[in-house]
Amino acid sequence: MATPDTSQLLDLRTTRPQLGAPPLLRNAALLFLAGFLLHNADHLRRGVEILTPEVFWAGAVSGVISLAAIALVLARHRLSGPVAAGVGFAMAIGVSVVHLPPRWSAVSDSLPDGGVDAFTWFAVLCEIAGAFALGWTGQRALRKVTVRPDDRPS
Repeated sequence: MATPDTSQLLDLRTTRPQLGAPPLLRNAALLFLAGFLLHNADHLRRGVEILTPEVFWAGAVSGVISLAAIALVLARHRLSGPVAAGVGFAMAIGVSVVHLPPRWSAVSDSLPDGGVDAFTWFAVLCEIAGAFALGWTGQRALRKVTVRPDDRPS
């Protein structure tokens, strides 16, 4: 009796996850980038002088972090999944808290109280949706590339 050729069989214990950003994560990063650019262009259109210093600096710092996360995803960096998950969800929550409720503190640029137009609402909601998509796809990518201890080579 001949021995079957097992060289073509997949050994799950030695299979390595694919590193880099999957296409869905890259698309989410591009969606977030579009929303980010729309939102910031709208701030320039409305005038940054209407922002409190707290909102301005929170936006500036979060903007740098957001662009870094997008760059990691587009560069297919091995840490793009966890960074995208953290930054995406944080940005979705942060932009929502700053813009959607009525004015509640110095870290508030309330759209309901601001008498803004439809484009401003569109821009902010696009950024929130893009940020959430980035977080969700980052979390999915993170779950796919996690290596269990018993899967590590000995």
